[in-house]
Parts: sequence; structure tokens; C-alpha cells
Amino acid sequence: MTDIITVEATDLTRIYGGREAVSHVSFSLKKGEVLGFLGPNGAGKSTTMKMLTGNLAPSTGTVKICGIDMLENPKEAKALIGFLPEQPPLYRELTVNEFLTIAARLHRVSSGHIKAAVERAKERCGLTEMGKRLIENLSKGYQQRVGIAQAIIHNPMVVILDEPTVGLDPIQIRDIRALIKELGGEHSVILSTHILPEVEMVCDHVQIIHKGQLVFNGSIDVLKQQRKGNRLLLGLGQAPAQEQLLQITGVERVESLDNGLLRIHHTAGQSPAQRLVEAAVAGQWGMYQISPDQTTLEEVFVQLTFQEAA
Repeated sequence: MTDIITVEATDLTRIYGGREAVSHVSFSLKKGEVLGFLGPNGAGKSTTMKMLTGNLAPSTGTVKICGIDMLENPKEAKALIGFLPEQPPLYRELTVNEFLTIAARLHRVSSGHIKAAVERAKERCGLTEMGKRLIENLSKGYQQRVGIAQAIIHNPMVVILDEPTVGLDPIQIRDIRALIKELGGEHSVILSTHILPEVEMVCDHVQIIHKGQLVFNGSIDVLKQQRKGNRLLLGLGQAPAQEQLLQITGVERVESLDNGLLRIHHTAGQSPAQRLVEAAVAGQWGMYQISPDQTTLEEVFVQLTFQEAA
């Protein structure tokens, strides 16, 4: 069941004034997957989102939603998508129930099913008690939930969320992330963001876009794997001269850090951890810490985008 391809983008390119804002982007998404679409501001994320949702025609390339071509059959393809833009499209003077009823009609939910669709969307988005409240009186976090509710009211195959947690407080962010993860069970979700921890928490698959080009396309596990550099953090009470450390097999470089720790750069596949422990005991160096030094996701991101720019 999860092998159903819900989104297939092929060679998507968009040219503005002779410049490629998005250049030859291709990927596919399966049912039940959450795809993190990651990039700095101005990288081409929103332009790609607009092409995926049919709000912007690509200069070249195709988008298929569940096998339906967006350019050839836009109505049928768009009917399978739920979209939350960065600015949620809310009518603030309406109640939650009124707004979701209108959203259901716009998405062509049959009149006999509208009430049930509204109740289900409210339940999934934690809005059951909020139906009679005016949207303008809700907190930003609850307004965001209403935005997600309108995107899923017609039970679409694909849900596309553009920067859904921007401007929320930490508790609201946690709730929205949990909701996105839950949506990933029944739908395919594309989440556009520039927040790296968000991708690590909720996504199975990640794509990094920089200057309109994909610089990374793979599973979140592959991205995490790239964090495991050939480095150790070493804490010593009585540190020896660096020359002594450099004589230990596998140690290539020693770096002193501000917090009193040493960063040991070692040969790939040859961790000198055990040899360092033995040398520390023998030399009475007072070792109080030895641990892998993982590259942060931010550093991986900078490395990937810097390589592309170089």
C-alpha cells in the first residue's frame, strides 16, 4: 500500500528574467512519507511549492499527483492536494465551523458529508472545542491548526505545508510537529522549512535546495549518517603536549577548544578511542570525557550548500 507514488516531479525548472530560480529538480514521494524540503530563504522552496500545487506553471518539467499530470488535468490533480501557504488563508471574522464548512464546499465535499468532514478535521487538528470561536480570537497556534484543518478537510492524498511553525511558541511548535507526524500516517506530507531540527524530528526523507538546485536528496538516516565525522571529544585533567597525542596511531590532528576539551581528528574507520584511554591511564592524564563529536545538522547543511556554491 505504501508503495503508491503520490508525487512525481520531473526536471522542474522555473526561469524568472533569464535566471533559473529552480533548476532541474526531480523527486518522487510515496504514500505515508513525510518529505522535508529544506533550504535557506531565497533558495527556491516557495517557487517549487507553487509549481507542485499548480499555482505556478514550470518553464520546463512536469508534476504528476497520483499519476495525474498537473498541466494536462489541473482540476483533477489539484483535488488530490491540501495546501497550507506560509500565510494561512483564514477569514478571521468567521467561526471555525463556518470557515471549515466553506473550505469543504470549495474542495467539493458533497453536501451530505460536509458536517462529518468538518468534525473529523477539527478532531484531527485538536479543534473540537473551538468550533464556535471566532478565528480572530484564537491564538496564533490555533489559527495555524485551522489552516491545517482546511488543508485536510477533503482528505487529500498529498498535504503540502509551507513553513507551518513560523512565529509559534515552543509548546505550539511541539503540538504542530506532532500533528504533522500523525498526518504522515495517512497522507503524503511535504513540509517546507528552514529549521533543521524540525526536519530531523518529523521527516523520513529530506531534500536540501540551494540556489534553485537540489544539493541533497535522501533519507533522514543518510543525512544523520553524514553527521558522524571522524572526530572525538577528549577531556583531560592533565593534558600532555600535543606531540604525544599525535604519536598515537590514528590521531591525525589535535584541536584545543574554548571549553577546555580537545577535538581529536582521526583516520576514517580507525577510531583511536581505546588507545587514547590506555595512554591516559598509563600517563595519568586524568581523563574525564571521551565521546564522538557529531557534526550538527546545521554544519552538514552549510557544508552541502557551500560545496554547491564553491
